[in-house]
Amino acid sequence: MSSYTKTYITYDIETIGLPFDSFDEARKEYLIRGADTKELQEKKINEMALSPLTGQIVCLGVKIMQKQENLWVELKNGAFMVDPSIADGNMQTIELPNGIKSVFCSEKTLIEGFWKILTSYPQPHLITFNGRGFDAPFIMLRSALLKVKPLHNLMSGTRYSYKDSHTDLLDELCFFSPQQSGATRRYNFDFAAKAFGIESPKADGVDGSKVGELYAHQSYTTIAEYCLRDVQATWDLYVAMKDYMPDIR
Repeated sequence: MSSYTKTYITYDIETIGLPFDSFDEARKEYLIRGADTKELQEKKINEMALSPLTGQIVCLGVKIMQKQENLWVELKNGAFMVDPSIADGNMQTIELPNGIKSVFCSEKTLIEGFWKILTSYPQPHLITFNGRGFDAPFIMLRSALLKVKPLHNLMSGTRYSYKDSHTDLLDELCFFSPQQSGATRRYNFDFAAKAFGIESPKADGVDGSKVGELYAHQSYTTIAEYCLRDVQATWDLYVAMKDYMPDIR
């Protein structure tokens, strides 16, 4: 009788806004409605990266781990990086400066590749930081928009019943009751990581707000390495919390 080994998949995405001029006039007006200064209009345009209807995924990092004989074993660590010069269905494997191999491809191929990874392991346990609030719904909707059938429901369950298949560290830190202040204040990832003694993935001067500019300058390897630092820090935060917070799967 074969034994089941639980697989943990930590993932993170980087996104950018779609070109503002790619929208018709009615949608342009809708997107900047209420912004009566150039600064406010620019702010709304920059926020397009936060919605799957106005943005796209440019990088997805994954780290796959199993615990074998009380030791964590890494099965896979890498990223899918979107290169607009590569057609759907084609892939190019590139070794990043940090030595990690990553796949350069289209956004559609990135999403297809992620679904294949999730179906390669029985009942994988997902680990994210704010994945239920951002990464998971973003991927699900981009998959639908690109007509890629999802092979895994990243949003299955309710806020209080999804824990058997997904650990969202932001929810855990807030005890599922995020507030603007107090004991369950909703801190950002950088702050939470540092609080647990984990090196910030932004230590090299890159953060999510710079991804759009980096992508425009074709700094693809810089984005991929940043995304993978986010993934590693998310995993490190999970390990730091797991044995000391109640009911973390």
